[in-house]
Amino acid sequence: MTTLHADQFHHADHHRHGMARPVVNAIDARDLSFALRRGWDDFQAMPTHALFIGLIYPLIGLVLATVAFGTAVLPLVFPLAAGFALIGPFAAVGLYELSRRRERGLPADWAAAFSSLNRTAAGALAGIGLLLTLIFACWLVAAQGIYWGLYGDAAPDSLLGFARDVLTTPRGWALIAIGNLVGFAFSLAVLAISVVSVPMLVDRRIDTLTAIETSLAAFRRNPLTLTAWGFVVAGLLVLGSLPLFVGLAVVMPILGHATWHLYRRIVPA
Repeated sequence: MTTLHADQFHHADHHRHGMARPVVNAIDARDLSFALRRGWDDFQAMPTHALFIGLIYPLIGLVLATVAFGTAVLPLVFPLAAGFALIGPFAAVGLYELSRRRERGLPADWAAAFSSLNRTAAGALAGIGLLLTLIFACWLVAAQGIYWGLYGDAAPDSLLGFARDVLTTPRGWALIAIGNLVGFAFSLAVLAISVVSVPMLVDRRIDTLTAIETSLAAFRRNPLTLTAWGFVVAGLLVLGSLPLFVGLAVVMPILGHATWHLYRRIVPA
């Protein structure tokens, strides 16, 4: 009886791990190009819905920038704008669903963007959303600590004075270099955790841990290609942010749809 129980347990454990570690494909630059083209195609096919969702990003970005515009929190303007992308994968859930529905020939309107999420999927997504929000908060704490380490706890006198100091002095250059390196580390962590996990939770009935494990496995198999994808995302976000975040209304939907298609290239349906 004991042997039978152990065999049954081993079978159940093997089955769980088999589902927890689905096959992940190796990808290259051609897959990144394919994902971006398909993302643009989805955006063109569903511009009203994608734009409606995408407008959330520049509006929130403007609010964050406005709140941070006082001199006391001026050093956090850039970390807020840059770190906002850390929660982007979770905020793009509706875009993943629209791409999934269009891929299957289903109605893909705004009302359907969250229609397939049951309570289990919503709970799993909330878990990842909480994790990404925690990483975002840690990034802000780290950014503030870097500033205090270089400038002390005194607030900048003015926006122009602070900008001039950052761009023309050794400690300002150190702030840029160290801040970008630390920010890159946070972004890489978020990319590894979320590039597959969030769209997978939209696509499949799985738990949060399984989704994150699969995303990390995908990153381990494709470290250079997915790091390159991270640079592509960062570059497009910078371009979209330049005209007072307005460009994000187009950039974010395209990236959201493209991420879905990249997930499809990494994890077979």
